[in-house]
Amino acid sequence: MANHKSSLKRVRQTKVRTIHNRYAAKTMRNALKKIRLSNNSDEVKAQFPIVCSMLDKLAKRNVIHKNKAGNLKAKLAKKVNSLNAAV
Repeated sequence: MANHKSSLKRVRQTKVRTIHNRYAAKTMRNALKKIRLSNNSDEVKAQFPIVCSMLDKLAKRNVIHKNKAGNLKAKLAKKVNSLNAAV
């Protein structure tokens, strides 16, 4: 690795960003799991907009791909609608 100041700074920045992105992605996965495993329609309805917003933010910041965010939101919407139909 080069010992230029800019390359050393890049290494430091990458470490910080990696930690931040991992935290955000793990938080998103936990929120998705919580919705998928829940059968309480009121809880799912309340969490759905929050998770959709989270997915949009992660896609905007290039933590996940925008198409992945769209696919996940579509699957969640299907889950929410199926719970509403069952009630």
